[in-house]
Parts: sequence; C-alpha cells; structure tokens
Amino acid sequence: MKLWGWWQTLAAAALALLLLVPPTAQAAEVLQVREPDLLLIGDHNRTYSVRLACITPVPGQEVEAVNYLRKQLPRRQRVNLMPMGSRDGLLLAKVRPLGSDLDLSTQLVSAKLASLGGECNSSEGAA
Repeated sequence: MKLWGWWQTLAAAALALLLLVPPTAQAAEVLQVREPDLLLIGDHNRTYSVRLACITPVPGQEVEAVNYLRKQLPRRQRVNLMPMGSRDGLLLAKVRPLGSDLDLSTQLVSAKLASLGGECNSSEGAA
C-alpha cells in the first residue's frame, strides 16, 4: 500500500474542512415595492416576489401603503423572511427589516394601512 504524500493529505484536509463549514448566508434584499403587500426580493442568486402574510390592504389606502413601505424599505434594504406558505406561486412571508423588532405586516396594521386577515398558514401568523 502506497502512503499519501504531504500534498494529498493537505488536499484531503482542505476538502473535509470545506464540507464541514457551511458557507455564510447572505440576507435577502428588497429590490422593489410593487403593491401594498407585494415585494420584489433578491438574494444574490435569484429574484422572486414575496407577498406579505397575514394582512389585507385597506381598500382606498393602497397608495399610502406603498409609500409607507417604500419609506420603511429603501432599495437594497436587507430583510429577514419568515415563510408562512405560498399562494398562486408566490411566497407568503412575514418580512422584517434587519435591525427592526417588528415585521412589515405588523407595521402596516399599526399604521392602519392594512387589517389582519390575509392568509396565514401558521399559528405564528397572527401579528
């Protein structure tokens, strides 16, 4: 049996280290506010639409809700997504700007621009 050379041992150790240490995760970024409850999100690998979970925008307040979200979410704002399910091919999620204690659904309800009641597929969905 042939013994490995030092470079083969080093290569095997490097490969094992790469497999054991997960890559660092990048936070998702808001690319655009499309509707009072619809955001375009990017995560450096792909772009997708996310519908805010557990709320229904107040009729007649859509423009104000979009303006509110744009103020809270400047372009490239990093956010945490808390998936709640999907509907019509869109991810339903609670979205929380990094550094904030409140998700956007709760903020919209507090600002009276949305009401509770959209789809929530989790018991944590109530704001």
